[in-house]
Amino acid sequence: MLTRRTRLAYAAGMAGWSILVNIIGVLLPYFWIPPSNAGWNPMLMQITFFGAFNLLALITSAGRLLDAVYDPFIGQKSDQSTHPHGRRIPFMLWSLIPAVVCCALVFSPPDSEASVGNAWWLAITLGLFFIAATTYIIPCNALLPELAATAEERLNLATWQQAGFVFGIVASAASNNLADLMQYLSLATARIDALQLAIWILCVLGGILMLVPVLLIDERKLTRSKPSHEPLLASLRSALRNSNFRAYVIADFAYYMALYIITSGLLYFVTVLAGENESMGVVLMGTMVAASLLFYVPLNRLSAKYGKKKLVLLAFAILGIASACVFLIGKVPLPGKVQLFIFVGMASFPLAALGILPPAILADIARLDADVTGENREGLFFAVKYFAVKLGQTLGIAVFSMLTIFGKDPGDDWGLRLSGLVGAGLCVGAALMFTRFREAKK
Repeated sequence: MLTRRTRLAYAAGMAGWSILVNIIGVLLPYFWIPPSNAGWNPMLMQITFFGAFNLLALITSAGRLLDAVYDPFIGQKSDQSTHPHGRRIPFMLWSLIPAVVCCALVFSPPDSEASVGNAWWLAITLGLFFIAATTYIIPCNALLPELAATAEERLNLATWQQAGFVFGIVASAASNNLADLMQYLSLATARIDALQLAIWILCVLGGILMLVPVLLIDERKLTRSKPSHEPLLASLRSALRNSNFRAYVIADFAYYMALYIITSGLLYFVTVLAGENESMGVVLMGTMVAASLLFYVPLNRLSAKYGKKKLVLLAFAILGIASACVFLIGKVPLPGKVQLFIFVGMASFPLAALGILPPAILADIARLDADVTGENREGLFFAVKYFAVKLGQTLGIAVFSMLTIFGKDPGDDWGLRLSGLVGAGLCVGAALMFTRFREAKK
């Protein structure tokens, strides 16, 4: 049985990298191609390629393609590691500082207006961040099935993991509130300077949290897994032959693509569609997280009674409806704040269910595979998952940035409204794919 200290330490690491990843997810389009009422000029040229792809979409996609090649490599390397301090912790330690620094540098371009130099800066710093973050995230997640010996413990640890993740969401959403504080304290005058200072502070906080599991989790004592000796391609083939894993990964990809379309657009929905101040973003995130916490204990009990699959499908359905409602924000006879709170209220159950249940499901898949094959390739399973996740995140950000071409400003917001419908369609696709998952009978 895992101690509370171990669970808290693991959740802290999750919270740390969640802050960094969600800073990218929430602020990347808003910072680099802001709406006209943001207070600073776009940092990238709004030129299009093939009539649809803008520069931000191409840069983020290229960075993820580089990351995609790296994902299975780092997963396999951690699986095969014979380091005296464990298979996972050393990778997490080595990658921590580069991830923090590169995340902050993404939002520190050399020029104050759109330029070729800014485009190169974003491409290089974003690519380096993806690689450094991957080196931490995949070994960290591979610890879950190794630390938790039973399905019940894996679900419990996944719940703590999700608590850390949503903390990171709220912290990243507080960037504009922190920027307000920087201006109030006269630490920055220009809005963009205040936001950049806030991002650096949040990145350092993320790094401190990422250090907690490195210092407090003794992998040698708490895990029993042995290094894998299977070659990379053979391991990949073995993993992808698992039909449950294939259904899981494809559904996860569609979900994260939908999630990051909505996440990337949140500040636009607040300021452009609802006409509220950008600092409202953290209030909405906090409300959504607080509401999602109410489902944590019931989810554990309901999954024991009805199984994880039915709850995941229900979460996909509710999130799809919530995403479709984005199209109506500002068009119905209700105050903007009320409409936004309805949206986040609907999203609270999916946030809980799709944060807790899928990691526990994948941990079960990896643990069963190890029992059947005798190969401990948890890192590779999570590497393939996070390849799909990050591909979904990247395409989500790319699709959203492409949709901004069709309108992202007050009175010209068609692209923002379309993003909600696209997100809803992806949730439907994720649900249809996950119907192919075959849950083990009790």
